[in-house]
Amino acid sequence: MICPRCQKSDTKVVESRDAADTSTVRRRRECLRCTTRFTTYERIELPYLVVKKKDGSTEPFERAKIEVGIKKAIEKRPVSPAQVEKAINEIEQAVFARGEDEVPSHVVGELVMDKLLDLDEVAYVRFASVYRRFSDVAGFEKELAKLRKVRHAKL
Repeated sequence: MICPRCQKSDTKVVESRDAADTSTVRRRRECLRCTTRFTTYERIELPYLVVKKKDGSTEPFERAKIEVGIKKAIEKRPVSPAQVEKAINEIEQAVFARGEDEVPSHVVGELVMDKLLDLDEVAYVRFASVYRRFSDVAGFEKELAKLRKVRHAKL
């Protein structure tokens, strides 16, 4: 690992522990040259996976795209960064747990919607409006009715 201060690769691990999400290892390191301490995070490199879009095209699975979509949906909502990270990790794990090289985009979209429903109902509706491409108020009303039904079932 290269020191962020002196750019030398002579470093040692001072402490290691699982990060809060348990899929990442947090390591405290110290540079043997300048004694600067810094933190790194180690994550498992997952196998190559492609997402098959509705038009038949494919693109590589990108965790960052899920993160962008969720962050737009939760903007100005009372959802913590830790909750977002946990949701993204769970979505990613669910996608890879399918054990397939190719996953349909609607599967990823539905996983995101399920997690947003658990996090924040307003964020869920925001995401659904883009994901389901509502063209009029009737689309919103239909999704809100579905949301009320789910909420009622939980009570």
